[in-house]
Amino acid sequence: QVQLVESGGGLVQAGGSLRLSCAASRSIFSLNAMGWYRQAPGKQRELVAHITPGGTTNYVDSMKGRFTISRDNAKNTVYLQMNSLKPEDTAVYYCFAGAAPDVILYWGQGTQVTVSS
Repeated sequence: QVQLVESGGGLVQAGGSLRLSCAASRSIFSLNAMGWYRQAPGKQRELVAHITPGGTTNYVDSMKGRFTISRDNAKNTVYLQMNSLKPEDTAVYYCFAGAAPDVILYWGQGTQVTVSS
């Protein structure tokens, strides 16, 4: 069992930045996919980005160039650096871990990101 705890959400103005962290309760090196989904009010949960143990990253096209995902296996932590935030980025961001982005074993509790215009 792995517990994932997110932090770093909050309220920011459009154009600003936030850094989300997801701390796992044990080693994450064996988890092939870790990353972030988000869910905006009234919308389905959507994939944001994910990263492999070796550091290979994948992003949804709309986030490329603005978001950067990274992981520190020694600290059992995954990060999401979000720059040039837009109001449409407002959502609850959920950390996940699993065998693949669509084979998810564990979810975090979510952290709210609100971008004001």
